[in-house]
Amino acid sequence: MSLDTLKPLTDSPDQEMFLQSTIYYFMPHLREHPDSLVPNVVLGQGRRGVSVVLGIPTVKREKQSYLMSTLGSLFYGLTFSQQRDLLVIVFVAETDFDYVGSIAKAISKNFPKEVHLGLLEVISPSRHYYPNFTSLRETFGDSKDRVKWRTKQNLDFSFLMLYAQNKGTYYVQLEDDVFAKASYYSDMKAFATQEASKPWLYLEFSQLGFIGKLFRTHDLPMIAQFFLMFHRDKPIDWLLDHILWVKACNPEKDTKDCSEQKALLKQRYKPSLFQHIGLHSSLPGKLQHLKDKDFGKQTLYQGHNNPAAELSSSLKHYQQHSLDRAYKGEDFFWALAPIHGDYILINFTQPIHISGYLFRSGNIEITGDKFYNTSVEVLPSNVSYLLLLVFSVCLHVSGAFENGVAEGKIEEALQPISALRLVVRSDSDVWVLLSEV
Repeated sequence: MSLDTLKPLTDSPDQEMFLQSTIYYFMPHLREHPDSLVPNVVLGQGRRGVSVVLGIPTVKREKQSYLMSTLGSLFYGLTFSQQRDLLVIVFVAETDFDYVGSIAKAISKNFPKEVHLGLLEVISPSRHYYPNFTSLRETFGDSKDRVKWRTKQNLDFSFLMLYAQNKGTYYVQLEDDVFAKASYYSDMKAFATQEASKPWLYLEFSQLGFIGKLFRTHDLPMIAQFFLMFHRDKPIDWLLDHILWVKACNPEKDTKDCSEQKALLKQRYKPSLFQHIGLHSSLPGKLQHLKDKDFGKQTLYQGHNNPAAELSSSLKHYQQHSLDRAYKGEDFFWALAPIHGDYILINFTQPIHISGYLFRSGNIEITGDKFYNTSVEVLPSNVSYLLLLVFSVCLHVSGAFENGVAEGKIEEALQPISALRLVVRSDSDVWVLLSEV
């Protein structure tokens, strides 16, 4: 795995020159190394033009790492179209290339499909990016270690924002120890679209610190430059609040008016879409028991108003988690490990036109119980249902499960449809769970 693939922070030479000159003023040590602002792109396909970019800085922790769990919750349940409209950037904020390589290797092992699709990128800074932290002044009663930690965090967030600025429409700042709701992508995009005409600086999808803050990417250069200007002085969340003060507050008016004006520049979404899960902070020795009270409970299934149908399956369901309840949107379907030839048959009461289908296996708590090597078959109304029952004919194969999800459109030539069938093509070692039909 090579760390030699280098890409500029911006596409515009003029913009890049301006940003560099500004950054050099606040970080003069960078002048000694011309490539100090060029990121090491360890994994990535150069994806651009997406709706949402997620930025996740991660550092070496003394205790437990939560990065893989964080990524798993972000990728769980994404449809194929959503995977194409999203970019997740992991910024390994370390200059130890061996450590950076080990993180990239672990990510490639755990999320090979996401890396291959270009959905997931891993970058790291030049070894010359960080200044000498020993000369930092202790302020606000913080220890020297904490001042160094918060200063480095300011630099990490700024680097990541500058890298992400030309990748998509919106940028969301996350941390490496969060848990996302299954619907986070669609909820964020819908809320951003709803609030698009308002003059906000950011949208909030969590009430904790900097987690889940969504910005328009064209605002990122201004925000990053502000953070860099004061990176030695205050923590990142305080600096963000100061940007609001500068933009909205009239010093000749009172605190109440300032608060009201600042509130117009940030819009809060409820319930929260991201929960903090880390106990051990990235600041050595610090324990964090932070929990977002607005996060609520996780939804283990997604119900829909499906057309009337007779249901049958060779799979034996567990306890009350029946296929009928899942189809009605009352529960998830959970069954014992399927074997080759097992099926789920949805036989519609009357032939109907179906624009598309979505079957999602696994849920946010039981992520491994998915359909593997399973196809989706369609029975057009002009094919006899008796042929299906008596001869077990192979129907038109419309799609298959990929990463636990089967999503597709049905050709007009096959309409109307009499039935849909899921067919397992090989034995499975795990149980299977359908959380959305």
